[in-house]
Amino acid sequence: MTYVIHGATGAQGAPVVAALAAAGKPVTVLTRNPDVTVAGARVVAAGYSSPEALTEAYRGADGVFVHLPIASEEQRQAYVRNIVAAVRAARPARVVLSTSGMPTGIGGAVDLLTGGLADSGVPHAVIEPTLFLENLLMPYVMDAVRERGVLPYPIRADLPISWASHLDIADAAVTLFDRHDVTGVVSVGQYPAITGPDLAQAFGAHFGKNVVFEPITPEQMRASIAPMIGEGPAAGVAAMYTAMNTLPDRSIPPDNFAQQLLDIAPRTTGQWLTDIKCE
Repeated sequence: MTYVIHGATGAQGAPVVAALAAAGKPVTVLTRNPDVTVAGARVVAAGYSSPEALTEAYRGADGVFVHLPIASEEQRQAYVRNIVAAVRAARPARVVLSTSGMPTGIGGAVDLLTGGLADSGVPHAVIEPTLFLENLLMPYVMDAVRERGVLPYPIRADLPISWASHLDIADAAVTLFDRHDVTGVVSVGQYPAITGPDLAQAFGAHFGKNVVFEPITPEQMRASIAPMIGEGPAAGVAAMYTAMNTLPDRSIPPDNFAQQLLDIAPRTTGQWLTDIKCE
């Protein structure tokens, strides 16, 4: 028996692997590169594109942690079909899905995956964050904080958001592997939600300097991240922020959040900066 982790060498999966390994639990990480080594884990070469490889990896697992990678919507929906087919065939004891902050309720890949898991009959839970604090580690943000005392981000200054960190997702995932009584959606993030100026204040306190929030356009963000993730995915991210800025808030709902369902609290922005040793 083992816990199978997708994206174990990435930002979301790596903290889940670390938390499970620290608890002394057996971990299997899935990767397209069989030469990768991950401390405290067994490495299996299996990608989202092979339902047969996924089925073999999931069979007999105590739990599977899955989230969809950044890719075109067509690719993501193909991955979803393979994941669901593997879950149905292998019947792992538990599946924990992170929506990765992607929009739900619009019929996209994340909705297809949550629906597929529900139809599979396999016990599962869905972690639903809004935005990741790790987004603020992008060079265009951190360079501005350090050099100009400005925190630039493509959101309205008055838009309250329930930010969460990848460390918070790991805490929720590991807890949900054991808490089979908790099913459905678990929202993870700061509550009450905070605004851009609140973020800047926390960064200022951490760095011991005055930091102010600077709203930028989604197009400015797109231009900054396109060299790192590609033009297509960057355009998709910009579109998401354009839509987000039309909303009154991006707060998690108070009736299904981790503080209530799992008795775990997400990190404040200041706690997160300390925990990741941001300097």
